[in-house]
Amino acid sequence: MPETLHEHALFDGRPVFGGIHELSADVAAHTHDFVEIAVVGPGRGRHLTSRGERRLRHGEVIVLRPGAWHAFTGCVELTVANCCISTQALRAEFAALRDIPMFRRLLWTDPVAAGAHGVHVASVGPAAASEAIVAITDLNLTGRTPGRILGRLVTVLGILADARDAHERRSRSGERGSGQSRSAGSAYGSTGGEAFVHPAVADCIARIEAEPARAWRLDELAKAVSLDPAYLGRLFRRSVGLSPLDFLARVRAEHAAALLTRTQLPVARVGSTVGWPDPTYFARRFRTLSGLTPSEYRRRSVESSVGSPAHGPHRNTRDDRHPVGSGDPLRPADPADLGG
Repeated sequence: MPETLHEHALFDGRPVFGGIHELSADVAAHTHDFVEIAVVGPGRGRHLTSRGERRLRHGEVIVLRPGAWHAFTGCVELTVANCCISTQALRAEFAALRDIPMFRRLLWTDPVAAGAHGVHVASVGPAAASEAIVAITDLNLTGRTPGRILGRLVTVLGILADARDAHERRSRSGERGSGQSRSAGSAYGSTGGEAFVHPAVADCIARIEAEPARAWRLDELAKAVSLDPAYLGRLFRRSVGLSPLDFLARVRAEHAAALLTRTQLPVARVGSTVGWPDPTYFARRFRTLSGLTPSEYRRRSVESSVGSPAHGPHRNTRDDRHPVGSGDPLRPADPADLGG
Protein backbone atom coordinates (compact mmCIF):
# COMPACT_ATOMS: atom_id res chain seq x y z
CA MET A 1 0.00 0.00 0.00
CA PRO A 2 1.23 3.57 -0.60
CA GLU A 3 2.61 5.33 2.43
CA THR A 4 0.23 7.76 4.12
CA LEU A 5 1.78 10.91 5.56
CA HIS A 6 0.07 12.32 8.63
CA GLU A 7 0.04 15.90 9.79
CA HIS A 8 0.45 14.89 13.44
CA ALA A 9 3.81 13.27 12.60
CA LEU A 10 5.06 15.85 10.10
CA PHE A 11 3.88 19.26 11.27
CA ASP A 12 5.47 19.26 14.75
CA GLY A 13 2.39 20.85 16.26
CA ARG A 14 2.15 23.63 13.68
CA PRO A 15 -0.75 24.20 11.29
CA VAL A 16 1.57 24.47 8.25
CA PHE A 17 4.77 22.84 7.04
CA GLY A 18 7.13 23.97 4.28
CA GLY A 19 9.93 22.14 2.51
CA ILE A 20 12.19 22.69 -0.51
CA HIS A 21 13.45 19.65 -2.43
CA GLU A 22 15.80 18.94 -5.31
CA LEU A 23 14.85 15.55 -6.71
CA SER A 24 17.03 13.29 -8.81
CA ALA A 25 15.32 10.07 -7.76
CA ASP A 26 11.81 8.66 -7.89
CA VAL A 27 9.38 9.51 -5.11
CA ALA A 28 7.11 6.56 -4.35
CA ALA A 29 3.34 6.89 -4.45
CA HIS A 30 1.98 8.34 -1.23
CA THR A 31 -1.09 10.06 0.09
CA HIS A 32 -1.72 12.60 2.86
CA ASP A 33 -4.33 13.50 5.42
CA PHE A 34 -3.62 17.20 4.82
CA VAL A 35 -3.72 19.62 1.87
CA GLU A 36 -0.50 19.80 -0.14
CA ILE A 37 0.53 22.56 -2.54
CA ALA A 38 3.56 21.63 -4.67
CA VAL A 39 5.27 24.45 -6.56
CA VAL A 40 7.40 23.24 -9.47
CA GLY A 41 10.76 24.92 -10.06
CA PRO A 42 13.56 24.17 -12.55
CA GLY A 43 14.47 20.63 -13.57
CA ARG A 44 12.80 17.67 -15.22
CA GLY A 45 10.37 15.05 -13.98
CA ARG A 46 6.97 13.46 -14.39
CA HIS A 47 3.99 13.45 -12.03
CA LEU A 48 1.71 10.43 -11.51
CA THR A 49 -1.80 10.53 -10.07
CA SER A 50 -5.02 8.56 -10.47
CA ARG A 51 -5.59 10.65 -13.62
CA GLY A 52 -2.42 9.33 -15.27
CA GLU A 53 1.10 10.61 -15.89
CA ARG A 54 2.24 14.01 -17.20
CA ARG A 55 5.46 15.96 -17.67
CA LEU A 56 6.06 18.71 -15.13
CA ARG A 57 6.83 22.26 -16.19
CA HIS A 58 8.63 25.03 -14.33
CA GLY A 59 5.97 27.42 -13.04
CA GLU A 60 3.22 24.89 -12.38
CA VAL A 61 1.39 24.49 -9.08
CA ILE A 62 -0.18 21.20 -7.99
CA VAL A 63 -2.87 21.26 -5.29
CA LEU A 64 -3.80 17.92 -3.74
CA ARG A 65 -6.74 17.39 -1.41
CA PRO A 66 -6.51 14.83 1.42
CA GLY A 67 -6.67 11.26 0.16
CA ALA A 68 -5.39 11.99 -3.36
CA TRP A 69 -2.23 9.98 -4.07
CA HIS A 70 0.66 11.01 -6.27
CA ALA A 71 4.22 10.07 -7.16
CA PHE A 72 7.21 11.47 -9.07
CA THR A 73 9.35 9.66 -11.63
CA GLY A 74 12.17 10.46 -14.05
CA CYS A 75 13.37 13.35 -11.89
CA VAL A 76 16.57 15.18 -12.88
CA GLU A 77 17.51 18.07 -10.57
CA LEU A 78 13.82 18.87 -10.21
CA THR A 79 13.03 21.55 -7.63
CA VAL A 80 9.70 21.12 -5.84
CA ALA A 81 8.54 23.25 -2.92
CA ASN A 82 5.82 21.90 -0.62
CA CYS A 83 3.39 24.07 1.31
CA CYS A 84 1.36 21.67 3.45
CA ILE A 85 -1.71 22.85 5.38
CA SER A 86 -3.45 21.06 8.23
CA THR A 87 -7.03 20.08 7.44
CA GLN A 88 -7.89 20.63 11.09
CA ALA A 89 -6.55 24.19 10.85
CA LEU A 90 -8.56 24.81 7.68
CA ARG A 91 -11.67 24.01 9.72
CA ALA A 92 -10.55 26.09 12.71
CA GLU A 93 -8.01 28.96 12.81
CA PHE A 94 -7.67 29.09 9.00
CA ALA A 95 -11.41 28.73 8.28
CA ALA A 96 -11.61 32.38 7.21
CA LEU A 97 -9.48 31.57 4.15
CA ARG A 98 -12.60 30.03 2.63
CA ASP A 99 -14.22 33.49 2.66
CA ILE A 100 -11.57 34.86 0.26
CA PRO A 101 -12.59 33.93 -3.31
CA MET A 102 -9.08 33.45 -4.73
CA PHE A 103 -8.07 31.20 -1.84
CA ARG A 104 -11.36 29.31 -1.82
CA ARG A 105 -10.88 28.46 -5.47
CA LEU A 106 -7.23 27.42 -5.00
CA LEU A 107 -7.74 25.18 -1.95
CA TRP A 108 -11.34 23.98 -2.28
CA THR A 109 -13.28 24.64 -5.47
CA ASP A 110 -10.84 23.62 -8.22
CA PRO A 111 -9.48 20.43 -6.60
CA VAL A 112 -12.99 19.07 -5.97
CA ALA A 113 -14.46 20.11 -9.33
CA ALA A 114 -15.86 17.44 -11.62
CA GLY A 115 -13.06 15.36 -13.09
CA ALA A 116 -10.35 16.80 -10.83
CA HIS A 117 -10.02 13.63 -8.70
CA GLY A 118 -8.76 15.75 -5.80
CA VAL A 119 -5.82 17.10 -7.84
CA HIS A 120 -5.64 20.45 -9.62
CA VAL A 121 -2.76 21.80 -11.72
CA ALA A 122 -2.47 25.54 -12.40
CA SER A 123 0.14 27.63 -14.21
CA VAL A 124 1.69 30.64 -12.46
CA GLY A 125 4.88 31.11 -14.50
CA PRO A 126 8.55 30.66 -13.53
CA ALA A 127 8.94 34.08 -11.87
CA ALA A 128 5.98 33.63 -9.52
CA ALA A 129 7.03 30.04 -8.80
CA SER A 130 10.48 31.25 -7.74
CA GLU A 131 8.93 33.95 -5.54
CA ALA A 132 6.62 31.39 -3.94
CA ILE A 133 9.51 28.99 -3.31
CA VAL A 134 11.34 31.73 -1.37
CA ALA A 135 8.19 32.39 0.67
CA ILE A 136 7.76 28.66 1.37
CA THR A 137 11.36 28.53 2.59
CA ASP A 138 10.36 30.99 5.32
CA LEU A 139 7.31 29.01 6.50
CA ASN A 140 9.30 27.04 9.07
CA LEU A 141 11.38 30.01 10.23
CA THR A 142 8.66 32.10 11.86
CA GLY A 143 8.48 30.40 15.24
CA ARG A 144 5.12 29.35 16.63
CA THR A 145 3.45 32.76 16.77
CA PRO A 146 -0.01 32.26 15.21
CA GLY A 147 -0.05 35.66 13.53
CA ARG A 148 3.31 35.15 11.85
CA ILE A 149 2.39 31.65 10.68
CA LEU A 150 -0.87 32.88 9.16
CA GLY A 151 0.91 35.86 7.59
CA ARG A 152 3.50 33.66 5.88
CA LEU A 153 0.84 31.27 4.63
CA VAL A 154 -1.28 34.10 3.21
CA THR A 155 1.84 35.43 1.45
CA VAL A 156 2.41 32.07 -0.26
CA LEU A 157 -1.24 31.69 -1.23
CA GLY A 158 -1.45 35.29 -2.43
CA ILE A 159 1.58 34.92 -4.71
CA LEU A 160 0.14 31.78 -6.28
CA ALA A 161 -3.45 32.99 -6.62
CA ASP A 162 -2.46 36.37 -8.10
CA ALA A 163 -0.09 34.77 -10.61
CA ARG A 164 -2.63 32.12 -11.58
CA ASP A 165 -5.29 34.75 -12.24
CA ALA A 166 -2.84 36.88 -14.25
CA HIS A 167 -1.80 33.86 -16.33
CA GLU A 168 -5.44 33.04 -17.07
CA ARG A 169 -6.22 36.62 -18.08
CA ARG A 170 -3.32 36.58 -20.53
CA SER A 171 -4.44 33.22 -21.90
CA ARG A 172 -8.02 34.39 -22.36
CA SER A 173 -6.82 37.56 -24.08
CA GLY A 174 -4.74 35.47 -26.46
CA GLU A 175 -7.72 33.24 -27.24
CA ARG A 176 -9.92 36.22 -28.06
CA GLY A 177 -7.22 37.60 -30.32
CA SER A 178 -6.98 34.30 -32.18
CA GLY A 179 -10.75 33.99 -32.56
CA GLN A 180 -11.14 31.15 -30.06
CA SER A 181 -14.07 31.31 -27.66
CA ARG A 182 -13.96 29.21 -24.56
CA SER A 183 -15.47 30.23 -21.28
CA ALA A 184 -13.08 30.77 -18.39
CA GLY A 185 -14.88 28.13 -16.40
CA SER A 186 -14.66 25.38 -18.99
CA ALA A 187 -11.14 26.19 -20.14
CA TYR A 188 -9.49 26.86 -16.82
CA GLY A 189 -11.51 25.08 -14.17
CA SER A 190 -12.95 28.20 -12.58
CA THR A 191 -16.41 27.75 -11.20
CA GLY A 192 -16.84 31.33 -10.11
CA GLY A 193 -18.25 32.02 -6.69
CA GLU A 194 -19.55 34.83 -4.55
CA ALA A 195 -17.23 37.33 -2.92
CA PHE A 196 -17.94 35.73 0.46
CA VAL A 197 -19.33 32.51 1.84
CA HIS A 198 -22.80 32.94 3.30
CA PRO A 199 -22.84 31.95 7.00
CA ALA A 200 -25.49 29.31 6.29
CA VAL A 201 -23.27 27.72 3.64
CA ALA A 202 -20.29 27.74 6.00
CA ASP A 203 -22.46 26.12 8.68
CA CYS A 204 -23.56 23.37 6.29
CA ILE A 205 -19.99 22.75 5.13
CA ALA A 206 -18.88 22.33 8.73
CA ARG A 207 -21.73 19.92 9.46
CA ILE A 208 -21.01 17.81 6.37
CA GLU A 209 -17.25 17.68 7.00
CA ALA A 210 -17.81 16.73 10.64
CA GLU A 211 -20.17 13.83 9.78
CA PRO A 212 -19.68 12.80 6.13
CA ALA A 213 -21.12 9.32 6.69
CA ARG A 214 -24.41 10.70 7.96
CA ALA A 215 -27.38 10.36 5.59
CA TRP A 216 -27.78 14.10 5.11
CA ARG A 217 -30.85 15.43 3.28
CA LEU A 218 -31.20 18.87 1.78
CA ASP A 219 -34.30 19.64 3.83
CA GLU A 220 -32.47 18.59 7.00
CA LEU A 221 -29.54 20.91 6.26
CA ALA A 222 -31.90 23.73 5.35
CA LYS A 223 -33.82 23.31 8.60
CA ALA A 224 -30.57 23.41 10.58
CA VAL A 225 -29.74 26.84 9.14
CA SER A 226 -33.35 28.11 8.98
CA LEU A 227 -33.48 28.53 5.21
CA ASP A 228 -35.69 27.29 2.40
CA PRO A 229 -34.06 24.22 0.77
CA ALA A 230 -34.15 25.70 -2.74
CA TYR A 231 -32.60 28.96 -1.53
CA LEU A 232 -29.88 27.09 0.36
CA GLY A 233 -29.12 25.11 -2.79
CA ARG A 234 -28.68 28.31 -4.80
CA LEU A 235 -26.45 29.88 -2.16
CA PHE A 236 -24.34 26.73 -1.99
CA ARG A 237 -23.82 26.55 -5.75
CA ARG A 238 -22.78 30.20 -5.93
CA SER A 239 -20.27 29.82 -3.10
CA VAL A 240 -18.92 26.32 -3.66
CA GLY A 241 -19.79 25.48 -7.25
CA LEU A 242 -21.68 22.35 -6.16
CA SER A 243 -25.03 21.55 -4.60
CA PRO A 244 -24.95 20.58 -0.89
CA LEU A 245 -25.43 16.88 -1.69
CA ASP A 246 -22.83 16.97 -4.47
CA PHE A 247 -20.41 18.53 -1.99
CA LEU A 248 -21.25 15.74 0.47
CA ALA A 249 -20.40 13.21 -2.25
CA ARG A 250 -17.03 14.90 -2.86
CA VAL A 251 -16.19 14.80 0.84
CA ARG A 252 -17.16 11.13 1.01
CA ALA A 253 -15.02 10.37 -2.04
CA GLU A 254 -12.02 12.06 -0.38
CA HIS A 255 -12.49 9.93 2.71
CA ALA A 256 -12.92 6.79 0.61
CA ALA A 257 -9.77 7.54 -1.39
CA ALA A 258 -7.80 7.89 1.82
CA LEU A 259 -9.12 4.57 3.17
CA LEU A 260 -8.44 2.78 -0.12
CA THR A 261 -4.82 3.90 -0.18
CA ARG A 262 -3.85 3.64 3.48
CA THR A 263 -5.84 0.62 4.70
CA GLN A 264 -6.64 -2.90 3.56
CA LEU A 265 -10.33 -2.64 4.38
CA PRO A 266 -12.50 -4.49 1.85
CA VAL A 267 -13.92 -2.15 -0.77
CA ALA A 268 -17.49 -2.69 0.44
CA ARG A 269 -16.44 -1.82 3.99
CA VAL A 270 -14.83 1.39 2.76
CA GLY A 271 -18.08 2.39 1.09
CA SER A 272 -20.10 1.64 4.19
CA THR A 273 -17.67 3.58 6.37
CA VAL A 274 -17.99 6.77 4.34
CA GLY A 275 -21.79 6.61 4.02
CA TRP A 276 -22.40 4.48 0.92
CA PRO A 277 -23.41 1.04 2.28
CA ASP A 278 -24.57 -0.33 -1.09
CA PRO A 279 -21.39 -1.63 -2.83
CA THR A 280 -22.76 -1.13 -6.34
CA TYR A 281 -23.86 2.42 -5.63
CA PHE A 282 -20.53 3.17 -3.92
CA ALA A 283 -18.59 1.91 -6.95
CA ARG A 284 -20.72 3.98 -9.31
CA ARG A 285 -20.45 7.20 -7.29
CA PHE A 286 -16.75 6.80 -6.64
CA ARG A 287 -16.04 6.19 -10.32
CA THR A 288 -18.04 9.26 -11.29
CA LEU A 289 -16.09 11.40 -8.84
CA SER A 290 -12.59 9.92 -9.18
CA GLY A 291 -12.54 8.51 -12.70
CA LEU A 292 -11.78 4.99 -11.43
CA THR A 293 -13.67 2.27 -9.61
CA PRO A 294 -12.60 1.80 -5.98
CA SER A 295 -10.72 -1.39 -6.88
CA GLU A 296 -8.96 0.30 -9.81
CA TYR A 297 -8.04 3.28 -7.63
CA ARG A 298 -6.50 1.01 -5.00
CA ARG A 299 -4.69 -1.12 -7.59
CA ARG A 300 -3.22 1.85 -9.43
CA SER A 301 -1.99 3.42 -6.21
CA VAL A 302 -0.34 0.15 -5.17
CA GLU A 303 1.27 -0.35 -8.58
CA SER A 304 2.70 3.17 -8.52
CA SER A 305 4.20 2.61 -5.08
CA VAL A 306 5.95 -0.68 -5.85
CA GLY A 307 6.27 -1.03 -9.60
CA SER A 308 8.31 1.99 -10.69
CA PRO A 309 11.99 1.47 -11.52
CA ALA A 310 14.50 3.79 -9.93
CA HIS A 311 15.92 6.53 -12.12
CA GLY A 312 19.53 7.38 -11.31
CA PRO A 313 21.05 7.88 -7.85
CA HIS A 314 18.73 8.55 -4.91
CA ARG A 315 19.57 12.15 -4.27
CA ASN A 316 17.45 14.72 -2.49
CA THR A 317 19.18 17.91 -1.42
CA ARG A 318 17.42 20.75 0.32
CA ASP A 319 18.01 23.92 2.23
CA ASP A 320 19.87 22.86 5.39
CA ARG A 321 17.23 24.59 7.49
CA HIS A 322 14.73 21.92 6.45
CA PRO A 323 16.37 18.54 7.10
CA VAL A 324 14.84 15.56 5.36
CA GLY A 325 12.94 13.17 7.62
CA SER A 326 11.27 9.83 7.12
CA GLY A 327 7.89 11.56 7.07
CA ASP A 328 8.91 14.10 4.43
CA PRO A 329 6.31 14.41 1.64
CA LEU A 330 9.00 14.20 -1.05
CA ARG A 331 11.60 11.89 0.37
CA PRO A 332 13.18 9.73 -2.36
CA ALA A 333 11.69 6.32 -2.95
CA ASP A 334 13.26 3.53 -0.97
CA PRO A 335 14.86 0.96 -3.32
CA ALA A 336 12.76 -1.75 -1.66
CA ASP A 337 9.60 0.20 -2.46
CA LEU A 338 10.67 0.42 -6.08
CA GLY A 339 11.53 -3.21 -6.53
CA GLY A 340 15.24 -2.33 -6.92
